[in-house]
Amino acid sequence: MPDSELDSLRQALKAMIVKECGKDIAPEEIGDDERLIGGPLELDSLDALQICLAVVERYDVRIEGGKAAHKALVSVTTLAETIVAAKAAA
Repeated sequence: MPDSELDSLRQALKAMIVKECGKDIAPEEIGDDERLIGGPLELDSLDALQICLAVVERYDVRIEGGKAAHKALVSVTTLAETIVAAKAAA
């Protein structure tokens, strides 16, 4: 995937995270590699579930619980890479 498409995906994911988790910040304030769960955004396991459900709905990519979700939700970059890898494998 070209860098510009990955950048667009990251921006879309940031907007989705802000909306789904009810955060009162601008999406561009979230760093690409900023820790999501337990990081500055103070996202928790319920937020992680909301994000996973939104990813299934919008990108048709299922992120299973446990280790897979923990790995995918490290940062916006890892979430984007997880989506891209799942789409490529499908």
